[in-house]
Amino acid sequence: MNPTSAAVAPISNIHSYHSHIYFNDAAQRERAAILRDQVAERFTVQLGRWRETPVGPHTSPMYQIAFDIALFPALVPWLMLNRQDLAVLVHPNTDNPRRDHATHALWMGQVLPLHTAMLSESITDDPLRPIEPNTTPGIAA
Repeated sequence: MNPTSAAVAPISNIHSYHSHIYFNDAAQRERAAILRDQVAERFTVQLGRWRETPVGPHTSPMYQIAFDIALFPALVPWLMLNRQDLAVLVHPNTDNPRRDHATHALWMGQVLPLHTAMLSESITDDPLRPIEPNTTPGIAA
């Protein structure tokens, strides 16, 4: 297929974003905890549970930060500058979770392997949940 004739996906396909913060040892976990607190102080996001062992497509311990589209231009650059030297994955949530993690994602720091074959290619198999922020920021980004 000619690249100029490929279908163009509109950004309106993006419903929200996830960021995954990875850690592999006690020192990294401590830095991940500091980062988590800093994010909660500054951004209205939904912080996921600590995953002390690999889960789903993720091959390292991590936690997830779910956030609305409008927060991307503030949160992602902030993470770029403040990620505590941790590996961070940011991906959109469209109707194709596999493609979101494997093709549409961006990485900060080390790029880690993912088991994307286990992810659905259709949102009907893996419905998106609305983001319900569980943080109350008290400090500006």
